[in-house]
Amino acid sequence: MLPIIALVGRPNVGKSTLFNVLTGTRDAIVADVPGVTRDRQYGFGRVGRMPYVAIDTGGLVENPVGIETQMRIQTERAIEEADRFVFIADARAGLTHQDQFVARELRRSGKPVFLAVNKAESLDASVVAAEFHELAFGHPIAISASHSRGIDELMEQVLAGLEPAEREDNDDSAIRIAVIGRPNVGKSTLVNRLLGEERVIASDEPGTTRDSIFVPFRRDDRDFLLIDTAGVRRRSKVEDVVERVSVAKTLQAIEDAHVVVLVLDAHESVGEQDASVLGLALQRGRAVLLAVNKWDGIPMDQRDEIRRQLALKLDFVPFAPMHFISARHGTGVGELVGDMVRAYEAAMREMRTPELNRALERAMTAHQPPLVHGRRIKLRYAHQGGKNPPRIVIHGNQTVHVPDAYSRYLSNMFRKSFDLFATPVSLEFRTDANPFTAGRRERRNSASRPGKATATNPGSKNRRADAKLTQQRRAKAKRAEAKAPGSSSSRPAGRSKLPGRGRASGSGKPSGSGRPAGRSRKTRR
Repeated sequence: MLPIIALVGRPNVGKSTLFNVLTGTRDAIVADVPGVTRDRQYGFGRVGRMPYVAIDTGGLVENPVGIETQMRIQTERAIEEADRFVFIADARAGLTHQDQFVARELRRSGKPVFLAVNKAESLDASVVAAEFHELAFGHPIAISASHSRGIDELMEQVLAGLEPAEREDNDDSAIRIAVIGRPNVGKSTLVNRLLGEERVIASDEPGTTRDSIFVPFRRDDRDFLLIDTAGVRRRSKVEDVVERVSVAKTLQAIEDAHVVVLVLDAHESVGEQDASVLGLALQRGRAVLLAVNKWDGIPMDQRDEIRRQLALKLDFVPFAPMHFISARHGTGVGELVGDMVRAYEAAMREMRTPELNRALERAMTAHQPPLVHGRRIKLRYAHQGGKNPPRIVIHGNQTVHVPDAYSRYLSNMFRKSFDLFATPVSLEFRTDANPFTAGRRERRNSASRPGKATATNPGSKNRRADAKLTQQRRAKAKRAEAKAPGSSSSRPAGRSKLPGRGRASGSGKPSGSGRPAGRSRKTRR
């Protein structure tokens, strides 16, 4: 097992910055505002002589109020899980009463604690660490997480005495599920229901979740990686800098996921922002499941109308199954998990080329492609071009003129033939080059530039030799004609080729030079 190192301290001392440095990522949102991190964030540490698991926690407060209470619960659970702690303090603020409270909590756990005094850039390390000796956690280590100074020395002490272990990273085989939606629709409650514990903070206050929280778990012999995302609001309403970064994290979660679960509030109609978030998932080609939450609070006489309204407003994703659930009570959550697995298997399905060609032939037999300028579009063969989403490459001619309606028809036919559940099907049309047209074009280009050898016209380099051979053959034919008896080529120069003209009777002299002046041709005859 990998050792677990928890980063603990009061709010706004640089825990998330140090977490990003240790993991080599930007998974934790960093801002100069207290209370940005609320849930615990996990990552694999890369700084040090051996791999380990790093936990970023929220600030530990002595007298929590409101949501700080749940933040403290999350930190206390990280303290229970961790093998060692990195206690982070602020060098510029000095030792505070809150630091002493955190020190008492960590000392009570009985586990090793290493004190890191952050934000010590451009300060004397010995002076900075002087007052922190009072906490009795050994020699304080002055670091600067934002400048990556002192991190190697810190982790060398933290990992001292631990045996290296192989990294257990099953994320490649795990099904990555991103839970998205507007703020306060029950995303975190759904994640906690799936996990069976209060893993992430769930509150009636909108915007509780800010980071994208990655939570691995195992269910029915399958590994999952749940990604609880921040709620996405309309861009004009996003004013907080932290919320803007949270929205970006949500988009990254959609990119990394295999399956996207869009959570809707049954008490509210489908808004423009819901359709926009769903469009982002479809744009990335992710399998989509719709979870209508808080269904238990809808009266029976209103449910049919709500179903009709949802089907009307979400008609652009007819392949996405709709689940009516109650995340708080667990109603319908089991069926949702089953569809997650089915959607993942559909998105990663292998489709053999012969089966694709047979499905394409059946589709064209049932409904032929349209005519373009009096010529029928011909689709010749198909093969698979990728997964997540399933991409099918279709070859033919005039494919640039395939209408959108026929493309949707083919997508639905492939989805039905291969049981591509809840996932969009991406079609790529390619027009094959006409070999006869290409040959004529090549000959035309070669004739315009004789003797020029090019990559597109490799045969043109022999044209001079062909022309020379033709010239030799013509010369040989002329010589053979000259040797033949009675041939026109054996006459003297100037003699006419027409019989009976240009010569006197019985004379071999030219008629122009031997005929007397004034003698006519008639008299000669």
